[in-house]
Amino acid sequence: MLTRLSPAIRQYLVVTGNYWAFTLTDGALRMLVVLHFHGLGYAPLEIALLFLFYEIFGVITNLVGGWLGAHLGLNRTMNIGLVLQVLALSMLLVPAAWLTVPWVMAAQALSGIAKDLNKMSAKSSIKLLVPGEAQGKLYQWVAILTGSKNALKGVGFFLGGALLMGLGFAGAVAAMAIALTLVWLLSLALLRQDLGKAKNKPRFRDIFSKSRSINILSAARMFLFGARDVWFVVALPVFLSQTLGWNHSQTGGFLALWVIGYGMVQALAPRITGKASGRVPDGRAATVWALILTLLPGAMALGLMAEWDPTVVLIGGLLLFGAVFAVNSSLHSYLIVSYAGDDGVSLDVGFYYMSNAMGRLLGTVLSGWIFQLAGQGSSGIQACLWVSAGFLLLTTLISFGLPRSSRAA
Repeated sequence: MLTRLSPAIRQYLVVTGNYWAFTLTDGALRMLVVLHFHGLGYAPLEIALLFLFYEIFGVITNLVGGWLGAHLGLNRTMNIGLVLQVLALSMLLVPAAWLTVPWVMAAQALSGIAKDLNKMSAKSSIKLLVPGEAQGKLYQWVAILTGSKNALKGVGFFLGGALLMGLGFAGAVAAMAIALTLVWLLSLALLRQDLGKAKNKPRFRDIFSKSRSINILSAARMFLFGARDVWFVVALPVFLSQTLGWNHSQTGGFLALWVIGYGMVQALAPRITGKASGRVPDGRAATVWALILTLLPGAMALGLMAEWDPTVVLIGGLLLFGAVFAVNSSLHSYLIVSYAGDDGVSLDVGFYYMSNAMGRLLGTVLSGWIFQLAGQGSSGIQACLWVSAGFLLLTTLISFGLPRSSRAA
């Protein structure tokens, strides 16, 4: 059956399958680390610091990875990402006494490099597999790739919590390392060898984008993802566990279902934003959806300040926030692939996802620091939500500078 598909479709399936497998382990590993080290008595800021190098090296990888992709080809950068993730998982298989903060931070740094090499390679590949005039199809393919990835990241959260309870920390990590090694071997055999290699080799200084629209979109993306992670990465899981009394399985399962639903909405974003009308979104759509999202964290913080039931406020608010955030993220993912140049596409995509990683880094550190500084509990999560609202306001204001023209699908 696969042999009857076009070469572009077959490569899209390989790229997507590769990305899916990586995402499962990435989501599971994040939840494993948060829950395992919280159970060992680590403070919220200490847990946030475990991910510090993950995010810092994600920034560096996206910036340099686009240049590497243009020189080496996206097949190689994607496969290098898989190998590095296997090595990162293997670093966590040492005796429990060796799992100090610096050691785990080093493993997370390797995982951050791996994740962003894989992500940059996958997103850049889509641009090369769709004809330039087929903008509607490009939007749809990007939405499916991004949405399915995030749904599987949610499954990874659930998997991480379940594996921690069923196999323990070491057993869970070993199982993921073995599975990802098999995926890497398949990827070596199936991925096209020349995918994404630039005809005109870019110079290293070309890693910084010269496009005004890409620079504006990248700045908006940074604050968009900072707004999510400032309360979602550390503050929310610890609040659910510490204040609401949820166990590891409940926390992991709930966050998993949230991310799965978020991914499903991302995949449906082309329908939500009006692709059926024959046009694809532009900067105006990105601005409107960012403005809608800005209202939600502030509303949740006000609900908690009014002493409404925190379970109802957070779960209801999370559902709304997830749906609107998913549309925002999908719009951005389409716009960057659309704005990027055809030759050396990974340079533009890498620069953009560098800003994405900067936002995650900022949000992750602030999530632990603000939550702890504000006294944890309800006051801590409120403070994180207000910072989130401020970041989203900046996203909206920056988005006013995006191009307002829309191309026919």
